[in-house]
Amino acid sequence: MVRAEPGRLHSDRRELSGTLSSADRIGRGDHLLQNLRRVRMKVTGQVQGVGFRPFVWNRAAHLGLTGFVRNESTGVVIEIQGPDDDVRRFVDDFSEHVPPLAVVHRISTEDLPCRKDDRFRILDSTVSAGGSTPIAPDIAPCDDCLRELHDSRNRRFRYPFINCTNCGPRFTIVKDIPWDRPQTTMAAFTMCRRCQQEYDDPADRRYHAQPNACPDCGPTVWFLDDPESAAWDAPGESVPVGEAAITAFAGAVRRGQIVAVRGIGGFHLVCDARNARAVAVLRERKRRPARPFAVMMANLAQAARFVEIDDHESRLLGSRERPIVLLKKRTDSQADHLPDVLAPANPCLGILLPYSPLHELLIESVSPLLMTSGNLSDEPIVRTGNEARARLTGLADAFLLHNRDIHVVCDDSVVRSVDDTTLPIRRSRGYAPMPLRLRDGGPGVLAAGGELKTTLCVTKNDYAWLSQHIGDTENPETLAALHRAADHYLKLFRIDLQAVAADLHPNYLSSQWAERFAAERRVPLIRVQHHFAHAASLMAEHRHPGPLIACCFDGTGYGTDGTIWGGEFLLTDGTAFERAAFLRPFPLPGGDVCVRRPWRTALALLHASGCSWDDRLPCAACAPDAHRRLLRQQLERSLNCPLTSSAGRLFDAVASLIGLRHEVSYEAQAAMELEAAAHDAVDSETSGSWQFGLTGSEPIEIDCRTLLMLLAEDVLRGTEPRRLAARFHLAVADMIWNVCVRLRERSGWKTVGLTGGVFQNVLLLRLVQQRLRRSGFTVLTHSVVPPNDGGLALGQAVIARRQVVSGD
Repeated sequence: MVRAEPGRLHSDRRELSGTLSSADRIGRGDHLLQNLRRVRMKVTGQVQGVGFRPFVWNRAAHLGLTGFVRNESTGVVIEIQGPDDDVRRFVDDFSEHVPPLAVVHRISTEDLPCRKDDRFRILDSTVSAGGSTPIAPDIAPCDDCLRELHDSRNRRFRYPFINCTNCGPRFTIVKDIPWDRPQTTMAAFTMCRRCQQEYDDPADRRYHAQPNACPDCGPTVWFLDDPESAAWDAPGESVPVGEAAITAFAGAVRRGQIVAVRGIGGFHLVCDARNARAVAVLRERKRRPARPFAVMMANLAQAARFVEIDDHESRLLGSRERPIVLLKKRTDSQADHLPDVLAPANPCLGILLPYSPLHELLIESVSPLLMTSGNLSDEPIVRTGNEARARLTGLADAFLLHNRDIHVVCDDSVVRSVDDTTLPIRRSRGYAPMPLRLRDGGPGVLAAGGELKTTLCVTKNDYAWLSQHIGDTENPETLAALHRAADHYLKLFRIDLQAVAADLHPNYLSSQWAERFAAERRVPLIRVQHHFAHAASLMAEHRHPGPLIACCFDGTGYGTDGTIWGGEFLLTDGTAFERAAFLRPFPLPGGDVCVRRPWRTALALLHASGCSWDDRLPCAACAPDAHRRLLRQQLERSLNCPLTSSAGRLFDAVASLIGLRHEVSYEAQAAMELEAAAHDAVDSETSGSWQFGLTGSEPIEIDCRTLLMLLAEDVLRGTEPRRLAARFHLAVADMIWNVCVRLRERSGWKTVGLTGGVFQNVLLLRLVQQRLRRSGFTVLTHSVVPPNDGGLALGQAVIARRQVVSGD
């Protein structure tokens, strides 16, 4: 994968002005052709919508070469002709100087007969029936555009939709390939004379910048505070437009109002992050009682007043992808503070910087801003003005709208930093739909992911396109969004669909959707076990051929035995797996009720461990007597008590047992608070205080009963919760290390993969990696796709491809 140094393209262009005269001299007369060489280059990768053709044009002109460059459905085709030395120079270091946004995957070359040429041309794009090429993600404004945005002498001064070939919307506005304006939502805007001149000039930064526009010919923004207005898809005569709309937005936010803002990939709900009352009102309206909100800061300097930021985190915040970065809140005396209601009981805060020109203008007027997805909790993000009118009028007091259509909804990405490595939590805007390169080619498949944090994945040849975050497929609206995304990806990347893959769980709505979709397309449906898919996703990310000891820890995954797995060690070569070790199954009284009420899981585990429900234990004290009596009867009679080996539920139970969290309002809330409690105490605790039991049989059964007895005793002694949380993390890390050592002794395998949602826990991830690497293991972790179910579809797709090829 090759990336250019930022700014390199600009310096090349300044050097190349006026060099076409040398090219004009080449090819005059047939007698000169014998001294020339002609080469065709085919370049694949992210090479459309990134200024690639003007880069090639300038480079050819600089060397005095003739020929052409053209976009095709599979990438870019170049033919160059000139003296052998100049042609060789063009080819040999081509990859070293590509535009900043380009990612070159493959370059092939072949010699051709020379022919008469008088100059180097940029030809119109061509479309082939089965061709496809990666589409660039949406990219934050480049430095050049930001300078123009703030330059009062520039004709795009304070224009909210400024862009060029190096930045701006891509994926969210594209309808089809190749990347040309008629295939985008910008087709509705006819360029003015000056914009057209820029668009047609290969030496200009906006040459073939498909979203190119200005205030005279492009999209506009307007403010609406009357839900009965008709100005939802176009500005009316009496509404504030342009700069007046920005001013009206600022006034509304300063008054404590909530404004729905149409952005790059959908709507945000926005309010003043310093206004605790406005934040509380938004929580109530959005039905989001505790899940943390993200905050947009004006710049790194402002963010550093509120959170701790190291060098790697600074680079993430300022990167062209501009994800939300989860950062530790400052607690020192010099820190600035935001209301606790933004991220209650959480030591971290999600921070992002402006990633569109519109955001740059908004954040100048009020800062910092709370920015959260424009939807009711668990629903898809609102995309259009009419959708906003129907679904957001009860959530927002006013609306900031624009008329550049959004074709693809794309939520903000979320990442953490672990020892200078990126840990994706949600891979979406800025990253999707960049493909992953697979180890080998294969047929086209579509994978539907899981039920939570759903993404889909399509494959073709040696590419896998993992979609943007779609959401939790627990309602018809999200299933409809999944279907729309599937249709778009299959069309956009010209997938010849051979199979559909889905999770093994029979009750997942995404799996049921996949079954219907496969029937409609008349292709087979392939069911993939949840944790095998996690392992395959990690292997695909690293292009690891196997074998692998895969430690897959998460909350829920349907097992091949019909029980709920989640604390698994798999031995896999990528084609099949063996369940080599697992947490001893324990009951979940009421099934999914335990997910929302960890105290039930805690009491169930104590019951399974032979421990009494002492009233002094927080998990017992929080439960009403009548509930405890019913729960005991349920456990004793095994009524609606499905068995699980879930590591996620074990973390939840410990959080309740030590008194941190007994009920949750969002996924992993209890486990996150357990990690936070352990973080500051882990260095003062030593390993070995508690241990998991390991059976000597195969598969290895991991027994937590003795550990829970010791934990309960320490709770009754009055040991601080943070110390108990730290001891538990150390015990889990030691257990993972012990199991991996046992499995290495048995198999001889030395590579371990850590995957599943539990490994979003940065503290645990660090502890486990340290132990394994000290013992000579090679450790694979996620840095491109999420370890949670957001990466599941990639693994499903890879496994399904192999089954299609093998005919199994």
